[in-house]
Amino acid sequence: MATAESTPGVPSSELHAALRRYWGYSSFRPLQEAVVRSLLAGRDACVVMPTGGGKSLCYQLPAVLGERGGAHGEARGLTLVISPLIALMQDQVAQLEQMGIAAAALHSAAPAGGARGGSGGEGASPLATWRAVCSGQVRLLYLSPERVARPDTIDWLKRAPLARVVIDEAHCISEWGHEFRPEYRQLSALRQHFPNVPIAAFTASATRRVRHDILAQLAMRDPAKFIASFHRPNLRYWVHACGRAKEAEAMLEAALRSSLAAHAGAAAIVYAPTIARVEQTAAQLSAHGIPAIAYHGKMEAQARRTTQERWMAGEVAVLVGTVAFGLGINKADVRTVIHLALPKSIEQYYQEAGRAGRDGDPAECVLLWQKRDLGLLAHFTEQIVDPDERERAWQRYHEVKRFAEQPACRHRQVCLHFGERPAWEQCGACDVCGYEPAWLQRPMPAAAPELPRPPARKAPPARFAAGAEGAAGAEGGLREHLRAWRLETARAAKIPAYIVMHDRALDELCRLQPRSLEELLEVPGFGERKVALYGEAILKLVSESI
Repeated sequence: MATAESTPGVPSSELHAALRRYWGYSSFRPLQEAVVRSLLAGRDACVVMPTGGGKSLCYQLPAVLGERGGAHGEARGLTLVISPLIALMQDQVAQLEQMGIAAAALHSAAPAGGARGGSGGEGASPLATWRAVCSGQVRLLYLSPERVARPDTIDWLKRAPLARVVIDEAHCISEWGHEFRPEYRQLSALRQHFPNVPIAAFTASATRRVRHDILAQLAMRDPAKFIASFHRPNLRYWVHACGRAKEAEAMLEAALRSSLAAHAGAAAIVYAPTIARVEQTAAQLSAHGIPAIAYHGKMEAQARRTTQERWMAGEVAVLVGTVAFGLGINKADVRTVIHLALPKSIEQYYQEAGRAGRDGDPAECVLLWQKRDLGLLAHFTEQIVDPDERERAWQRYHEVKRFAEQPACRHRQVCLHFGERPAWEQCGACDVCGYEPAWLQRPMPAAAPELPRPPARKAPPARFAAGAEGAAGAEGGLREHLRAWRLETARAAKIPAYIVMHDRALDELCRLQPRSLEELLEVPGFGERKVALYGEAILKLVSESI
């Protein structure tokens, strides 16, 4: 496997300069630089990184370097990204535009009218977007798999300066994948249409069998393979078979109260098996003093988007959703993910539970299930007509059943499922290995007492603050002012609040409290474009709050 040190090409200083300039980060996460170098070298690649590992940066940064050319000044061309969700594409384009990177998306919701602006971003007509793409004005183009399958799309792409094709959520191409989508199978024709264009496949959850299927379906040639560890040591898995629904309800309420009381401004996700259960659970939690909001596939698209944005912005701490929620969610401070039924597969559970603790801090993943869940899964499996698909579903059923019932380390079971063999037998971070949530040690709540105030956070370092005295108190006020400003700014721009400023960047702002644009550039998450757009307003808020 290639490493960042062994792969020739762009100097490390150039990579880090782009990382700092656009993303505002001073260092790469594990494997990121090696993947970036592999893509810049023009190799096919299969990349498996856990949720929160920073996959999108791995293909966005090579596209960015194209703006300035390679080591010899040659053009890098267009990066085509195939993504399964319209909302995900729209958010990616909006985030890139906020960083000053030319990007566009084409999907079924694309407008049919005239263009607004020449970059081909959101608001441009498909024709204007294609013209911008073919003239080299766009660095990243996001397409749905359905759009790629259209003959006219292939014709346009053959006129574009195509440098590489990236397939996101690549497990969808495999029939052994937990989210198989037939339209993804048509992507196998990309190698025929573009025989000399490198292909990179990215996913967070693919077993060895699925990975091999991805390589075969895409006809990859000597691909670089980057497989990150599936072990998430900061996650605390706790699996419990509930005797009845009332027990699960009491545990759910206790877990959420404990999490929201212990972590200031933290978020939680509750996964329920049906739309009815989603709405019922959200209503019950709200009635008991825990503000919660429902999310499911039968809501109108705009209602779903508004719900997601309210949760992402921290207006509501708890989101109760079906499996329709979560793909591409980039929220770092989720402290608790609770499942109210068995998932359909280990991959699904790993992906959904893995939305907790993306900031690396400890987080709880609670699975509350009942014996009837197994009966329902078996019933739905028997309804599958295709015999091959039914066989795959039965395999997933038995894997989930073993995970829930077998008294073996949960973390180890997950790693083994994905083909990773840990050297350890016990993790100390799951119910089997002795972990017990703090809320279990207290009586279940009969009523809904007011949640206690969270403790004050640590004061910022002296190098930014004029004096540490009273800093902790000032930080709380600054956080509220920044949240309000972020929401107002986002609404004016008609984009989600987290695209203006991510929660992690907001936390760092409150901690560091910069006093100048130069100091703001040192805050992780603030690249040159973000500082140019919002720097003066942010510094004014900091000055008024401390």
